[in-house]
Amino acid sequence: MFLKDGVKRRTVLGMAMAAGLAGGMPAAQAADDIVLGGSIPLTGVFAFAGEGIHAGIQDYVEIVNNAGGIEGRMIKYVPEDTAYKVDASVAAFNKITSQYDTNFYYGDSTGFAKTISPELDRKGTILMAGASFASELNDPEKHRYQFMAGPDYTEMINILLEYIADENPGAKVAYVHSDTEFGRDPIETSQKRAEELGLEVVETIVTKPGSVDVSTEVLKLRRAQPDYTIFHGYVLAPIPEFINQAKQMGMETKFMGTFWSMDNSMVMKMGEAGDGFMGVMPYAYYYDDSDDAPMLEKIREMRPEYQSTAYMQGFLTAMLMTESAKRTLEAGKELNGDNLKAALNSIEDFDTGGIIGVPISIPGNSIPVGRIYRADMSQEKMVPASDWIRLE
Repeated sequence: MFLKDGVKRRTVLGMAMAAGLAGGMPAAQAADDIVLGGSIPLTGVFAFAGEGIHAGIQDYVEIVNNAGGIEGRMIKYVPEDTAYKVDASVAAFNKITSQYDTNFYYGDSTGFAKTISPELDRKGTILMAGASFASELNDPEKHRYQFMAGPDYTEMINILLEYIADENPGAKVAYVHSDTEFGRDPIETSQKRAEELGLEVVETIVTKPGSVDVSTEVLKLRRAQPDYTIFHGYVLAPIPEFINQAKQMGMETKFMGTFWSMDNSMVMKMGEAGDGFMGVMPYAYYYDDSDDAPMLEKIREMRPEYQSTAYMQGFLTAMLMTESAKRTLEAGKELNGDNLKAALNSIEDFDTGGIIGVPISIPGNSIPVGRIYRADMSQEKMVPASDWIRLE
């Protein structure tokens, strides 16, 4: 099946890249290269995402360089494997920025993004993005040289709530989140937004990430009888077990998730119980043909096998970084943190070629846009359940 083949190939590529990086790649920097460094988790618990992120960045850099670069200058992508460890990410950052005049950086986690922020301020030369959509990072004053290529976690939940309020005014909503910083991130603020939209939050359930025995929590959910149940702070477990037990009890709640639970290959692991599972996605899926999307067509030409949502995130991040460099150089300005961030924030009604299905603007540190997708197990695909939703 194409999904399994794609996952297998990405794993092999990731292992090969990890071995290559450990062996002393990459080559020296040319005098006018624009350097994009990266703390990339090609091994460890987050490797499933790191492989896709790496491939997405790599592919967009290749597209730009094959077209002549930016103002004739090539993009040089310099990744280091971090195994998703903050200390390794900091070490990678220090190594890369000491060896190269680095203009952009990709970080692998919220922990790294928060840890390195003072150093970005001190240097004033680098614009950074990464895997984290933490709401805390969506603060242009505190994190002035960072951005995220999508909505933050609070905005993701709010997009789901906008959809719910439109589909079922006055609906009852329950939250199920992990007892982690990631899981807790959007809960309090999004509960307030639910009330503003006329929705009733009837239960908030907290579990350990990856919990297996959730029978007590499912009973709480059954007593609350929500119309919608939103999961956040998980990748997969314990979502399938929640869904299976709830359906066995005859519950009719609609289950929803956020970005890191929404990759097609992850949702398909839920099996028959996952049919109808919905969630918010900032990007079109690899195979999505519901909109005119020339960039998706280009990706499918470059990589005929399925590419993950993490790939799309890496690809778009590289696109936005290079766009900020293009605008800075066209204005005759130096490539430094202030100028690159100002150029990024000048992006308005920008066409991503279908990676996001509507033109985007980046007035702050995030892109508050998403679409609701629904699992159709008969097709083994996530299919659109809404138009693109923009938050004001």
